[in-house]
Amino acid sequence: MLAALGFLTIAVLLGLILSKRATPLVALIAVPIVAAVAAGQAAGLGGFITDGITTTAPVAATFVFAIIHFGVMADAGMLDPAVDRILRVVGADPVRIVVGTAVLAAIAHLDGSGASTFLLVIPALLPLYERVGLDRRVLACVVAMAAGVMNMMPWGGPLLRAAASLHVSIADLFVPLVPTMIAGLIFVLVASWWLGRREARRLGHRGGEGVPRPEARTLSPEELALRRPRLLVFNVVVTAAVLVAMVIDLVPPAVAFMIGAVLALAVNYPSPATQRARVDAHAVAALMMATILLAAGAFTGVMKGTGMLQAMASSAVGVVPAWLAPHIPVMLGFASMPLSLLFDPDSFYLGVLPVVAEVAGNYGVPAVHIGQAALLGQMTTGFPVSPLTPATFLLVGLSKLELAEHQRFAIPWLLGASVVMTIVAVLLGVFTP
Repeated sequence: MLAALGFLTIAVLLGLILSKRATPLVALIAVPIVAAVAAGQAAGLGGFITDGITTTAPVAATFVFAIIHFGVMADAGMLDPAVDRILRVVGADPVRIVVGTAVLAAIAHLDGSGASTFLLVIPALLPLYERVGLDRRVLACVVAMAAGVMNMMPWGGPLLRAAASLHVSIADLFVPLVPTMIAGLIFVLVASWWLGRREARRLGHRGGEGVPRPEARTLSPEELALRRPRLLVFNVVVTAAVLVAMVIDLVPPAVAFMIGAVLALAVNYPSPATQRARVDAHAVAALMMATILLAAGAFTGVMKGTGMLQAMASSAVGVVPAWLAPHIPVMLGFASMPLSLLFDPDSFYLGVLPVVAEVAGNYGVPAVHIGQAALLGQMTTGFPVSPLTPATFLLVGLSKLELAEHQRFAIPWLLGASVVMTIVAVLLGVFTP
């Protein structure tokens, strides 16, 4: 009874989210409440939801203060020197342009937002690609690869969702993946170099001669008013300290970003009115994700508290051969990128992943390994080609491409990045208990 009700609950949740009949926030709260009432456990709902929210609250706090920190640092111009330097260095050489595109996209995606990355990189480089004669599909593909690998960062949506749904710490998920992520970035640079060489051969090096360098970026008066070039060193040092403190687990991620956000606001914008304005400017993105993460806590709290999750896993144990169970993380790693074409991040990480982790857990596979395997592609390398994410349409629109031609060109490269990272994770023993 409980197992059937649990599977029905997951099916209804996925159906509502994927069909867009309900927002993730509404579905994640309403569906498990109805299921708990149907299971005759309405009396325990308050405790189930409170327990679930308690586990996800630190994750939601991490996202809120990370958004504020990186948003304020971007407003203050922390990334401007790197962006301008890359635009100057690439010149008109096809190989430099394509590799520089990857570096610029990786830096731009430090804030974890695909939309802001695409809005910064594509308009800045598309005119140069067109003047040189480079294929626009290369621009979209390279930006997608770099942003996809960088989307594994601990303040990114996929990792935060995984941490919230599996009730594991952000550091436990991310730190073992750092070498794997570095391998992914190396793959992106090598692939970009190869694509640049291919474009240079196609153009017969015509693109490198007589073509003006990319124009300097022009900032609006409002953007210029927010820039703090004299505080560049301070902002870089504070950001680096926050990241180091988080990675080495000196303090919890939420605390690290909380301190970083406060320092960023207090030093760059001493006026209380300006501080409020900067927080307001980034509040929508922060509030949207924070509410979803808290709702995810309510969902998993109810699913666990009622016993539905355990009942589902127990019923699925008989279907999964015992010899196959230890390999679930590896198989999930290889399948993670294509799964981005079937599931949006909320339905996968908050609906599907806990069930997979519970099934694997019955065979002694840690939940953290299931989360790490999913992060090797599901809405990381997979998000810039998935029709289930709005950022994908922004990417193809800015690049003047059709979604189908972008997918045909980019999917093999993004899948390659995911496969390489999965192989490296296996070789490094990331999935070894």
